[in-house]
Amino acid sequence: MNAYTEFAKFYSLMMQDTPYDKWEKFLIRTLKKYKIKDGLILDLGCGTGEMTRRLRDAGYDMIGVDSSVDMLQEAYKQDTQGILYLNQDMREFELYGTVRAIFSICDSMNYLLEFEDLVQVLKLANNYLDPKGIFVFDLKTAHFFRDVVKDETQAENLEGFSYIWDNYYDRDSRVHEYDLTLFVKEGEAYRKAQEVHFQKVYTLGEIKKAAKAAGMEFLGTMDAENYGEVTPGSERIYILLRECGK
Repeated sequence: MNAYTEFAKFYSLMMQDTPYDKWEKFLIRTLKKYKIKDGLILDLGCGTGEMTRRLRDAGYDMIGVDSSVDMLQEAYKQDTQGILYLNQDMREFELYGTVRAIFSICDSMNYLLEFEDLVQVLKLANNYLDPKGIFVFDLKTAHFFRDVVKDETQAENLEGFSYIWDNYYDRDSRVHEYDLTLFVKEGEAYRKAQEVHFQKVYTLGEIKKAAKAAGMEFLGTMDAENYGEVTPGSERIYILLRECGK
């Protein structure tokens, strides 16, 4: 079962409480801090294009890359002016030239299950960034999976569908498994659909090691909630890297 197939149609409804406004302000503030006020930006793992459109509206020329055709189909239902969407795996993405910055928000990078894949994505980012361009991405933490989500089941009945979301976190491998079951209303009946998602936790040491292996400069990290130092209680963190020669 592939991730983000049937789920794509209901993704926006299920993500209504996502702090997109806060993420947008952080990204724009960070870009401007590094003198990136316009130009071409890549949204890596763009999904339905929510953040891609927001940065487009802020004055940037946008490229969105995602491996899910279904998620991109949802993106295409929105306003696509000024946006180029590409159906590519982030481990193998190709651009026509360089970009001023890359961002990956909403834990897309957690879907990289192998350290070698993380290094590969960072190498590609370094290759496609302008000199001294930046790459900012977020990651969910072990604390989030282990202590917040836990091995619990979530269920909800929404307009046109219901879902059951089972969670399992393996402390040894640091891989979290989401088993998603959807019940989609079709006429008087419900059709069942299932997806399985896997996300990997990376330590700060591993991230620094991957950045070094990719030839990127590690600029820092912060708690995504309060923009302070990362602590054992951080649920989501931001990582900031910079292009450092190709």
